[in-house]
Amino acid sequence: MPEFDLKDSILTSLNAQEPWPDNVKLFQPYEVEQILLPDNASCLAVQAFLKMCNLPFEVEMRWNAEFMSPSGRVPFIKCGAFVVSELEPVAQFAANKGVSLCSRLSSEEKAEMRAYMSLITNVLVNAELWISWIDDETYNAVTKVRNASVYPWPLGWIQTRTKRNMVAKRLKALHWHDKTLDQVLADVDQCCNSLSQRLGDKDYFFGTPTELDALVFGHVFTVLTTRLPRRRLAETIRKHAPLLALARRVDETYFKRP
Repeated sequence: MPEFDLKDSILTSLNAQEPWPDNVKLFQPYEVEQILLPDNASCLAVQAFLKMCNLPFEVEMRWNAEFMSPSGRVPFIKCGAFVVSELEPVAQFAANKGVSLCSRLSSEEKAEMRAYMSLITNVLVNAELWISWIDDETYNAVTKVRNASVYPWPLGWIQTRTKRNMVAKRLKALHWHDKTLDQVLADVDQCCNSLSQRLGDKDYFFGTPTELDALVFGHVFTVLTTRLPRRRLAETIRKHAPLLALARRVDETYFKRP
């Protein structure tokens, strides 16, 4: 067995033997002045997942959270000696400790769940990135201001321009960069339609909460509650009543809001 495989196996084994501690911290950018639509959706999805699992955690906001993350993406959790970022790795990390939302699902249902989660990543995440970084109106009015807010000038300008180029490169590789707003919204509408049909009139996609419900909640709730100069993304999602009902249900059940 290669050395790194042995190391990973040992760490996983040790991780599984230790209970979930009470001092887990979830790191994310500042909500009020800094965080952007795609990151906010991801952070909220992980928070929802942890709450569904009844796993204690404390949110800690840092201006440099993405640079602290092992993957360069937010959110990430620090659990003892372990640092884990993004929803699916966090869910696997919890499962290694014996806490899983999908343990009762069949192999076919788990595969279906992962397929819908992949659909969300391939459509909703890319649409949020396109709206935030490629659409000039949103970029100039919201993204540029919020992303640069935590840096001194001219570092904020340089970092924001660099990140826009990185997002543009990613979206070009995925054939999203040159889409029009109407094409982006059409893809979102089709994605939401598929999710709505699968959810139907059920409370949750598979009867009880899973990572998929947490992920859908994160994106739907964030889009609906984020102020943007263009409201068409929110208007597109509002057409899908089952997703709105799910977002409302998760919010009321797991988040105590004033």
